[in-house]
Amino acid sequence: MFNAEELNLTEKLVHINRVAKVVAGGRRFGFTALMVVGDGEGHVGFGHAKAKEVPEAIRKAKEEAIRSLIFVPRRDQTIYYPVIGRQDASRVMLKPASEGTGVIAGSTIRAVLDAVGIKDVLTKALGSRNPLNLVRAVFDGLQQLESPEQVAARRGKGN
Repeated sequence: MFNAEELNLTEKLVHINRVAKVVAGGRRFGFTALMVVGDGEGHVGFGHAKAKEVPEAIRKAKEEAIRSLIFVPRRDQTIYYPVIGRQDASRVMLKPASEGTGVIAGSTIRAVLDAVGIKDVLTKALGSRNPLNLVRAVFDGLQQLESPEQVAARRGKGN
């Protein structure tokens, strides 16, 4: 695990949704929040939480995001190779791009990639555009990435 105090995390609120529970007297409203945190140096996490009030949902989502931090290997400001992340009906294609290209992505995917610190990448959302599934699909793709050193170690190559 990572020590969140050492990482200087930035937080991005990706999506807030109002949900309703129908009870005998009418509807009870609540809120869900989807948040991404990252340090711009390869550490990123996301959280999804529910509460009766928006600020409480955001606070809970942030805490969950900090607990779910992962490390993403990067080459300079892009990724090593193309990957496709999958979650339910959502798929996200991530392709490395040359320096100066920027992040070509929709707002949901961009929030995750900005938090990781990836500056040059091409993306395409395929299938469902549900924000939670898109974030999970991006995380699936990022978790598939390995640095050349990790690949060599897995194959038993190198010194």
